[in-house]
Amino acid sequence: MSEANLEQTLETLRTGALHGVRAAQTLEALEAIRVDVLGRKGSLAQISKEMGKLAPADRARVGKLLNLAKQTVEQALESRKAEFELAALNTRLNAEWVDLTLPSTAPRPGSLHPVTIVQKEIEDLFISMGFTVLSGPEVETEFNNFDALNIPPDHPARDMQDTFWLEGGHLLRTHTSPVQVRGMLKFGPPLRMIAPGRVFRNEEVDPSHEHTFYQLEGMMVDREVSVANLTYFMKTLLEGIFHRDVTVRLRPGYFPFVEPGFELDIQCLLCGGKGCPVCKQSGWVELLPCGLVHPNVLRFGGIDPEKWNGFAFGLGLTRLAMMRFGIDDIRLLQGGDLRFLRQF
Repeated sequence: MSEANLEQTLETLRTGALHGVRAAQTLEALEAIRVDVLGRKGSLAQISKEMGKLAPADRARVGKLLNLAKQTVEQALESRKAEFELAALNTRLNAEWVDLTLPSTAPRPGSLHPVTIVQKEIEDLFISMGFTVLSGPEVETEFNNFDALNIPPDHPARDMQDTFWLEGGHLLRTHTSPVQVRGMLKFGPPLRMIAPGRVFRNEEVDPSHEHTFYQLEGMMVDREVSVANLTYFMKTLLEGIFHRDVTVRLRPGYFPFVEPGFELDIQCLLCGGKGCPVCKQSGWVELLPCGLVHPNVLRFGGIDPEKWNGFAFGLGLTRLAMMRFGIDDIRLLQGGDLRFLRQF
């Protein structure tokens, strides 16, 4: 091929390549042009092989034209590629555009468990009346859970159907009353305390019973404490929790750790006293055993019953939450269903 033909071929190739670059609509089309023109077997490579047939003077001039054509096509390819990349970036940015002035899309905030809500309200109420909130271990000694509360070894509460026994005289506490024993031994009289916490019973699970649930025990030890003091604090408690008038009844009840003992029942707030699974069709829910502290319990707590006396009460936080929020199955509170818990 002559020098003139090579120059004409180079110009035609350069012009055609530039036109193809401008007309390309995709990166794949650009790559095809690059391979066809600049590849190892491309058009410029074929022309380069023909230069060996030219005279030395012509070879130098055609070589410059070849390099110029190569550089021109490469620059056009890079420029067009940059246009594609910029367009793709703009498309992505438009799709991912965020208005920074809008409120943050932070994770959904959590909420308190209904039992926790009731517990905190009771704690605040009793703190306002001068009570201290105490806590104790869930794995208790037999002495604190039974003996110190005037519950002898033959008491039904010690039956294996009720208590989860462990080794070495330990057990999963069946109530939070052991904290009362610990409170008396640690602080002595006068004493005003409540003890909320989790307790365990070997119960058959149904709409109103669970093997794991929450209770709250309370105690006041002072001089000349009477049933009237007990009644006042219990009424204040119920009014503060339910935020409305409730119907209650106080009937005699036997509990080894109080004398005299009473059972305070609340008319079922779910059925209005008509009967439902929660109240076992009776219209009443056993809510609050209470009474004046038994002298033996005071003695076990290191307090002289000739000088001091007091009242004690216990209530089921779980059942109280059910009454408060109209929950008809105790198992819902332990299920961990976030759809249920988000209501509160």
